[in-house]
Amino acid sequence: MSGTADHKQDQVRRLMESPYPVVPAGLAAGAAARGDRMLRRRRVLRRFGWAVLFAAAVAFTVWASLTHPWATPPAGVSPPLEGW
Repeated sequence: MSGTADHKQDQVRRLMESPYPVVPAGLAAGAAARGDRMLRRRRVLRRFGWAVLFAAAVAFTVWASLTHPWATPPAGVSPPLEGW
């Protein structure tokens, strides 16, 4: 078991002592562009969500003002006829 641990430590030590790996030239610019696209997409989705929520609130207000759902419905039974 200690042979495996020594082998892993040797691998890590070699990695730490080796020079840094070569990074592709456009990596930072590509990552920045990707981040900008992600932020733009989130912003558009957030604005779309707020617009849908606002439209739903307006639609509910218009519906409620036209139908008056808080009012009691008329009774289905007519009053008795008297004096006939």
